[in-house]
Amino acid sequence: MKKEIIIGIGAGFLSYLVYRGYDITPLIILVLLGGFLFVISRKKGLLNLESHQKVVENVNFSFEDIGGLDTPKQELKEALEFLLKSAVVDKMGIRPIKGILLTGPPGTGKTLLAKAAAGYSDAVFIATSGSEFIEMYAGVGAQRVRKLFSRTREMARKQKKHRAIIFIDEIEVLGGKRGHNTSHMEYDQTLNQLLVEMDGLNSHLDVQILLIAATNRPDLLDNALLRPGRFDRQVKVDLPDKDSRLEILKIHCANKPLAGDTDLEEIAASTFGFSGAHLENVANEAAILALREGSKVISQVHLREAVDKVILGEKLSNRSKSAEILHRVAVHEAGHAIMSEILNPGSVDQITVTSRGNALGYVRHTQKEEQILYTRTGLEKEIMVLLAGSVSEELFLSERSTGAANDFQRAIELAQKIVSCGLSKLGVVSTELLPEKEYFETCQEIIRALEEKTKGLLAEKKVLFQELVALLKAKEKVSGVEVRKILSENQDALAC
Repeated sequence: MKKEIIIGIGAGFLSYLVYRGYDITPLIILVLLGGFLFVISRKKGLLNLESHQKVVENVNFSFEDIGGLDTPKQELKEALEFLLKSAVVDKMGIRPIKGILLTGPPGTGKTLLAKAAAGYSDAVFIATSGSEFIEMYAGVGAQRVRKLFSRTREMARKQKKHRAIIFIDEIEVLGGKRGHNTSHMEYDQTLNQLLVEMDGLNSHLDVQILLIAATNRPDLLDNALLRPGRFDRQVKVDLPDKDSRLEILKIHCANKPLAGDTDLEEIAASTFGFSGAHLENVANEAAILALREGSKVISQVHLREAVDKVILGEKLSNRSKSAEILHRVAVHEAGHAIMSEILNPGSVDQITVTSRGNALGYVRHTQKEEQILYTRTGLEKEIMVLLAGSVSEELFLSERSTGAANDFQRAIELAQKIVSCGLSKLGVVSTELLPEKEYFETCQEIIRALEEKTKGLLAEKKVLFQELVALLKAKEKVSGVEVRKILSENQDALAC
């Protein structure tokens, strides 16, 4: 309010001088010069050297609040012991750990681990991002790095703490390989300043700082940043396995009203490849679906629907589909499901012809075991399941459609993996040295052989296809239990 009054009085005074015939140009220049000097004195420079740094005070967050990630949590705790017992570590002549690098896919909990580390060690916690240090003006990024470390020490002293943790997300922006940005040296200067600051961290200072950084692109980082003495520990934060997914779901569903029929273990089993962020979204979407239906509790149906939505997007209306397209989609998806059950009994969780996103229909599989290694037989089975949709269209509708484009792309990638991993007839090869024509022909030979094998297995299932397609068109969604029941009844009929 005072500012507006002063501006109003100033404007009125200048208007009065103009009215009286005075030349106010020198006065205007003097006012602008005064404002310019005021800005410089307040900012201590022409540029804003402050970066966005989030200070988290009274960190009441522990490792127990994070579901799964047992190995990363254990590694972090061991590293933090050096921070907590700095006096004992110093007597043993052990160099303190200066930095911990968290690597892994997005949404796996790297930021949560850093926050829990601050709570575990009772340290001042400051979080920022690598992009906050990059400017087009030379020297600004380096100055921001210096201010970050100096400000952290000041805050720790103010709070009478001897430990502080700086968390830098997206460290690859700040710590990228030097020499790659040839337009100017600002990136390199900023990284150099970070290296200097890390070299200056030791246990003899009144405030001991631990730098925790996170990235999903460790291959982009400069080697000088990764050497021992800077980032001493590299902790891999992978996607959660089934047990970890169950723990994460329990945490995110703890504040939500679940119905008595909910089975989180089933949801954990059907969310293979989901990150912690995906699972949080599943719980949130399930609550939204329940609210939309006017239900006071979240049922298993809501959770399963939420999984579908997270994977493929919002459900689209089937009204836009003609009867012919709906029938083709049903035949296509039935082919995937039947082949999956033939090769891997009990693997189908759900089959639907309801459109979601860009998918006209889909089959969701249940992953019984977390697979890390694949044999050639396992890869071939996956390829056959992928090819089954298009093969079914050819067998029972006389011609194929463009709906199998993504299936073919994935099948080719798996065929390439067979060749590159030395599982083909070529044996151990380098795909870089292998002639392109031979590489192509070998992959095509694998695809053609498996396509014929798939065609032979599905050609005998015409009655089964008719029954499953009719059920799909009537219900739009069929569970894996119903698919296996139809398959069993048809096998019993053939046996009789």
